[in-house]
Amino acid sequence: MWTRQHYLWILLVLLLVCIAIQTFVAHQASDKLTGHLRFTVSQQHLFPTLRNMWAGLHPKSSLSGNQDAWLLHTQSTAELAKEGHADSLWKHVDESMNISTSHQTRKVPPGKLLGPQNRNQPGYPDSLVLRHPAQAISPGTDKRLVNAPTRNVPINATCSSKSHVVFLKTHKTASSTILNILYRYGESRNLTFALPLNRHSQLFYPYPFATHFVEGIASRSVKEFHIICNHMRFRKSEVAKVMPKDSFYFSILRNPVAMMESIFIYYKSIPAFHKAHSLDDFLDNNRVKYNASVAGNHYAHNILAFDFGFENNIAENATDFEQSASMAIAAIERDFHLILISEYFDESMVLLKHALCWSLEDVVSFKLNSRSERSRCSLLPSTAEKIKRWNSLDWRIYLHFNTTFWHKVDSLVGQEQMRKEMYELRELQGKLARTCLRDGGAVDPSQVKDTSLKPFQYGAAVIQGYNLNPYIDKHTKTRCQRLITPELQYTERLYTQQFPNLSAKPYVGSKKMAPHHHHSERSGLKGTALDREAIRRSS
Repeated sequence: MWTRQHYLWILLVLLLVCIAIQTFVAHQASDKLTGHLRFTVSQQHLFPTLRNMWAGLHPKSSLSGNQDAWLLHTQSTAELAKEGHADSLWKHVDESMNISTSHQTRKVPPGKLLGPQNRNQPGYPDSLVLRHPAQAISPGTDKRLVNAPTRNVPINATCSSKSHVVFLKTHKTASSTILNILYRYGESRNLTFALPLNRHSQLFYPYPFATHFVEGIASRSVKEFHIICNHMRFRKSEVAKVMPKDSFYFSILRNPVAMMESIFIYYKSIPAFHKAHSLDDFLDNNRVKYNASVAGNHYAHNILAFDFGFENNIAENATDFEQSASMAIAAIERDFHLILISEYFDESMVLLKHALCWSLEDVVSFKLNSRSERSRCSLLPSTAEKIKRWNSLDWRIYLHFNTTFWHKVDSLVGQEQMRKEMYELRELQGKLARTCLRDGGAVDPSQVKDTSLKPFQYGAAVIQGYNLNPYIDKHTKTRCQRLITPELQYTERLYTQQFPNLSAKPYVGSKKMAPHHHHSERSGLKGTALDREAIRRSS
């Protein structure tokens, strides 16, 4: 006689047959479409009723006794959703998200070195920028992979977001944009920043970092710092005294050729560049024009190595060059979890998102402290070769970490997922621009309407800014404003929030200046007794 158990066994067999047929059909279809797209079946969605019946028949079975294990995926997803920071801005962007396939595919033969295209970089020879030998990223060709923006659920659902972060902010590498990302992330979560002492914008750069350069250290008014990201000359032993042991260390590099062109324009007033008629003029006569002992001239020679705390005045033909380069690379490998590459900024942000277990909204950005096209100069191939020889240590460091960057992409994200998330990131950025910006993009400083959002101008560079869309609601305006607030103004605001009593006092310095002046790249340790004492204690 048939019992209830018999019927359930028959039902189970039929379900398994159906699943087998469905899997076979799906494999056939996917092979025609992609040749390799996998089909997966979610037990959570297909078997809820069967699971309950089975548990009822076998109350002491391992399946019934391990409900938490069965529901692990669902619970993890729900917890991540609760941790999300959805608001009207992201809701507006999501509702208006339309997938576009207008991107052009760029075919890259394996191992070929290509120059940056459509990356707003100064012109220089194609052979100067390393490109990953894998196929070029073309989100439009992977439309089938894009169902919805990857909002608050990272690939690895078991990871937990990191909130202890050390970012070495290097010069002219898109680091101001990353600073804004970190500022926004920390401010929205009430995290504490290790800000420069005495309302400076830099951690007493170019002096090697010391703990007492941080506001709140001497007074012991801060119990825990979450993020440190202002300009410093890196010294791991001192940074480790300020930041928790589980801190994530990362930085960003830029091709030294393009970076030298940018530095020459931005720091034209330093002694090494001041009398040079052109970058070629400086490179041809650097033995005369460059004096390492003169303050400020460190910008002109191996600035990446200098920022990482290494000796920068070393020539390519020096007997100890190879040893110095190898030691510098080994030290960076040891002290930093991740090194990003400016030429591949979108890829870098997706990689950073995975490394920190953040969301795409956390790493989306607008370019900050970026020059207008009219203040950029194209470089001849001969000039590029001179730069590589002059900044040979930087060049060697860049070549090494350009390679390791792509290893990180392959191991942490994967090429297919990288293409998918880059597409989503660019779509999100485009929608944010249409939501937040009055002009749809960056404008010259003379066109910035709100003076509080006008970026600081320095050297011969024309630094662009943004205008807010006047027709957005108050809450959306707050989020949009964070995206476009320049570095100096944002640093000042965070200082005021963290140290309201100190910020209420007049600025202590040799000369009372407007905030954007005394926080410039020139700001450091000039003129005040407090600053001189900080230097003395660090030496």
